[in-house]
Amino acid sequence: MNMEDNLPNGELLLQLVKMEMPFGKYKGTVLCYLPVSYLEWFQRKGFPKGKLGVLLATIYEIKINGLEDLLTPLKR
Repeated sequence: MNMEDNLPNGELLLQLVKMEMPFGKYKGTVLCYLPVSYLEWFQRKGFPKGKLGVLLATIYEIKINGLEDLLTPLKR
């Protein structure tokens, strides 16, 4: 079962502005503030399994496509 199918789109976007990176160099950083270079590293190495992987892949796509304005209203 695909984890992305279980989260409505709005909920997925909300998680990007609330959830913190649980491990690694950027532990404690809210996902939407992770640098593109870090997300590119995951893209090359493989995103983690489960919800975190879906969220990281989503924020990666948002950032590389210049769509970060989508998250602005949610950050308030």
